[in-house]
Amino acid sequence: MPATPQRRRTVRRLTIGAAVLAAAGLTATALPAGADTGHAARAGRTVDVQLLSFNDFHGNLEPPQGSSGTVEESRPDGSKKSVAAGGAEYLAQSLRTARKGHPYSVTAAAGDLVGASPLLSGLFHDEPTIEAMNKLGLDVTSVGNHEFDEGRAELTRLQKGGCHPKDGCYERGKKFRGAGFPYLTANVTDEKSGKPLLKPYTVWKHKGVKIGFIGVTLEGTPDIVNADGVKGLKFHDEVETINKYAKVLNKQGVKSIVALIHEGGLPASTSYNYDCDSPGPGDGISGPITDIAKHVTPKVDALVTGHTHQAYSCTIPDPSGRPRTVTSAASYGKLYTDTTLTYDRRTRDIVRTTVKAPHAANHVVDRTQPKAADMTSLITRWNKLAAPVAGRPVGHISADIAGRGANAPESPLGDVISDAQLEATEADGKGGAQLALMNPGGVRSDLAFKASGSEGDGVVTYGEAFTVQPFTNMMNVVDLTGAQLLTGLQQQVSGPNEASPKILQVSEGLTYTLDTTKSGAARVVKDSVKLDGAALDPAKTYRVAMNEFLAGGGDGFAAFKDGKNKYVGPSDLDAFTAYLTAHSSADKPLTPPKADRITVVK
Repeated sequence: MPATPQRRRTVRRLTIGAAVLAAAGLTATALPAGADTGHAARAGRTVDVQLLSFNDFHGNLEPPQGSSGTVEESRPDGSKKSVAAGGAEYLAQSLRTARKGHPYSVTAAAGDLVGASPLLSGLFHDEPTIEAMNKLGLDVTSVGNHEFDEGRAELTRLQKGGCHPKDGCYERGKKFRGAGFPYLTANVTDEKSGKPLLKPYTVWKHKGVKIGFIGVTLEGTPDIVNADGVKGLKFHDEVETINKYAKVLNKQGVKSIVALIHEGGLPASTSYNYDCDSPGPGDGISGPITDIAKHVTPKVDALVTGHTHQAYSCTIPDPSGRPRTVTSAASYGKLYTDTTLTYDRRTRDIVRTTVKAPHAANHVVDRTQPKAADMTSLITRWNKLAAPVAGRPVGHISADIAGRGANAPESPLGDVISDAQLEATEADGKGGAQLALMNPGGVRSDLAFKASGSEGDGVVTYGEAFTVQPFTNMMNVVDLTGAQLLTGLQQQVSGPNEASPKILQVSEGLTYTLDTTKSGAARVVKDSVKLDGAALDPAKTYRVAMNEFLAGGGDGFAAFKDGKNKYVGPSDLDAFTAYLTAHSSADKPLTPPKADRITVVK
C-alpha cells in the first residue's frame, strides 16, 4: 500500500539551538553579524521536517548497467572510488531506512521519473515505474521534459489512471490506477485556456505542519521534445512562475515553500560528495540553476532540482542574501538527498539564518543493503510480461561499448549508432543517405559486456538495445547543403548550446576538428570538415540521415529544420538492432570503435 502523508516519518537533524551553541562555546550574542538571535527562544516551538528527494529516475527499476549504474566518491586521501548504485529495490529500501524514527517526513522528486526508460518500464508506457513510485511513498513531483515524450494525453493518463488507449490493459483484471501523488505543472499551460495542465502546487500537511510545493520544468522543454509531445501547450519562465505561486501560497497562510525544478547545474567535480560551497557558497557550481536560484523569491526555502543528471548539495544565497539549499541527486535512483527543514510553528515558516541554510546531503543508494521485497515482486511480475520481447538476442560484443558513460565528446557507442542509422538509410529507395548524425542525449546507456540476466556475457538482448535507444524515433533523410550542414555542426557549440555543448555523434566518413580553445561557432574548424576525405562543399547538396527529433530542430539544431525532400525510414531502434545482428555473432563479436572521427583540440 502506498504511504500517505498521515503515515509519514521524519528526522532527527542538526539545528543551531541553544544546546548546540553551548557545546560550541557560543552564546546568542556571540553569533556573527546578521545571524538569527532568537533561535533559543524558538527551540520549543520548532520541529524538524525531513525532506527526501531524488530526480531523473527514467524508469530504471532494475539497477542500471555499466557506468550508468555507478557514482563517483571522493575519499579522504584524495583518491576517487566508483560505487555501484541504483535500482528500485535499493532506492525503496534506502528511503524507508532513512525515514525510521522521523515522524515528519515528506518525499519529493524533480521530474523525469519516466521517459527514456529501459524496456521493463518503457514497453508498458511506464506504468511499472508509476506503480513503483506509489509503493515507495513518493508524495509529490514536478514534471520534467521527458514526461511529455508521449504527449499531454499520456501524461494526464499517468496522473489519473486508465488503460493505454492503443495497447489496453497489460494484466487481466487489472486497470492502471495512475499516480498516487500529484504531478505539478505550474509553468505548463494550455495555449487556449491559459490554465496549468495539471496542478501547479500542492500543500503537504502533517500534525499542523504545512509545506507548499511548486513544480516546474525547464522553460526550454519544447526545444528538447518532439513537437507532437508539447502541441497546444505553453512553457513559461521558471522564476516568474515560482514567484507567482509563492505569493498564492503565502496568501493561503502557507509560509514554508519548496520549489521542485526540472532544471539543473554543473558542479566542478563529478563526485557526489564534492563540496560545491568551496571556497564560498555556490562557488563550485555553474549552469542555468545558478541564475534561477539567485532570482527565485526568498519566500521559497529550498530548491530541489534535476535535468543535468549531476549530484550536488549547494548553498546559494537568495535575493535577500539568506542561505538556501539547492540540491540534485544525480539520476536513475543512484542517490537520494536528505534535507532538514526546521519548521517554526508560530511563524509557519522554515528557519533560515545567515549562519546556515537547511542541512542537506546526498546519500548513495548502494546495492549491499537488503532489497525491498515489494519492489522485487513488482520487477519479477513485469519482467515475466516483458520476457518474450526483452530476452531475445540481437547481437554480440567483445567488451563494454561506452555510450552515456563515455568521458569524451565522441563515444564509441555513438559511432555504432550513427553507423547503424547510415546503413539503414543509405540504399537507393531507402533514403540515399551519405552520412548520419545522432544527438548525444538520445544515447541513454552503455552496452555492457557482462550479462544482465541468463543470456551470457557479451550477448546483447533486445531489452539492452532498447535501454540504449528507448525513444523509437523514426529515421529521416533530408537534403542539406554543405553550408547548412556546417551551420548545424556549429550549432553544437553556439547559440542555445554554447554554454553546454551538444556534440553530435557522426557516422564513418565524416571527420572534423573541434577546437575547445576557441569560443562559439569558431570551435568547429571550418576547413577541417570532410566527408570521405573530401572537403565539405558549401554549395553541394548532401543526403543526411538523423532521427525525427533532430530533423525537427530539437536540441537547438535549427539548421536541420530547413532540410528538404524528407524520406521517412525505420525507427532508430530497428536500425540499431538490425546493425548489431548483421555485424556480430558469437564467433565474431562487435568490437568497440576507436571514436576517432572528431579531433578535439584542448
